[in-house]
Amino acid sequence: MAGATLIDGKAMAARLTETIKTKTAALSEHGITPGLAVVIVGEDSASQVYVRNKKRTAEACGFLSVQHSVDKDCSQDELLELIRTLNDDADIHGILVQLPIPDHLDATLVTQSVLPAKDVDGFHYENIGKLTAGNLAGTFVPCTPAGCMLMIEEQLGLDLSGLDAVIIGRSIIVGKPMASLLLAANATVTICHSRTKDLPQVARRADILVAAVGRPNMVKGDWIKPGAVVIDVGINRIDITVDGEAKSKLTGDVQFDEAVHIAAAITPVPGGVGPMTIAMLMANTLRSAERTQESV
Repeated sequence: MAGATLIDGKAMAARLTETIKTKTAALSEHGITPGLAVVIVGEDSASQVYVRNKKRTAEACGFLSVQHSVDKDCSQDELLELIRTLNDDADIHGILVQLPIPDHLDATLVTQSVLPAKDVDGFHYENIGKLTAGNLAGTFVPCTPAGCMLMIEEQLGLDLSGLDAVIIGRSIIVGKPMASLLLAANATVTICHSRTKDLPQVARRADILVAAVGRPNMVKGDWIKPGAVVIDVGINRIDITVDGEAKSKLTGDVQFDEAVHIAAAITPVPGGVGPMTIAMLMANTLRSAERTQESV
């Protein structure tokens, strides 16, 4: 059997970014420049990399890109005051608080303090509620599942009627919103988690398998239905030895070397879901700015 089609998230993201650039230039002619503010608390190395990538992409799109680096020992009140200031700033259309934040801060309180109209991460309960209710046009969809959905649609079309989708992971960032999107496209959806009985057997039913659990290489090749579309959301750093030298490597939640011979299409790690997540953040920010023009 031939190997699976590799779903090139980097190429898809590049195409989407070009569209965003064009729309941003058109919006700028009306005196509106999309503004994205990223708040990062502390000096987590992985978060720093993500924030740099977001800032670079925002600037490439022609956005106003603002970064607020906050000391890891900042108080809850200081962080909330910064968010209030950004909520009131007419030049800022999207606010993103880079997670995780230090344990002494209440992540839920912080994410819920962002105005729903500027919540380009899609984490505010108002936006989550709209998505769950099926109001996709009136909400910001969380960036990772939004990007995953575009990848699935490219392989299978907009209508997923008659297809079984299995999601491994029930987070509010990926698993639950992913289920809402798949349901809206008429798929039959199962959400699995750590307490699911006989998880491999459930996974084998999936025409669409989304792995978003954060455990490297957890999903084995024999979990996958032949011909399935596999979306690997996991980004895990593992230690490997190459020619006697210790190195680190990024890997997904799916055992790629096995799955690639069974699936019809699969996202690689890196180069799959990651670039699309950042592109969808830009798309949400542009949409927020466009709403500003519509309200004038």
